[in-house]
Amino acid sequence: MKGMKWAYWISTGLLTLLMMGSAGMYFFNNAAVQEAFTNLGYPTYIIYPLATAKILGLVVLWTKPSAFITEWAYAGFFYNTLLAFFAHVMVGDGAFGGALVAMILVLVSYFSSKRLAT
Repeated sequence: MKGMKWAYWISTGLLTLLMMGSAGMYFFNNAAVQEAFTNLGYPTYIIYPLATAKILGLVVLWTKPSAFITEWAYAGFFYNTLLAFFAHVMVGDGAFGGALVAMILVLVSYFSSKRLAT
């Protein structure tokens, strides 16, 4: 059980750093992010809402206001990282590593939190 706590806290902490860094880029380096989104085929108007959703999702993961909302936050992070991974793979830019790491962190955080809850 102690190892599961470590897995949860480390994965959730690293996921938080990664998502906060990402959201920060979306807000403070918007021109570069717009170019990246355009290259991936995503519309640029989703940049600010996506950054806001990432921050709100992290608030939910850390405060756990309800099991229902926490499940949705994890689902949002999972689909975001899954779509980012496949977008990079499909355009062949080789920049899928960050999305893959994020997806693994989401899964480890989610499943270890489930194990701790039982």
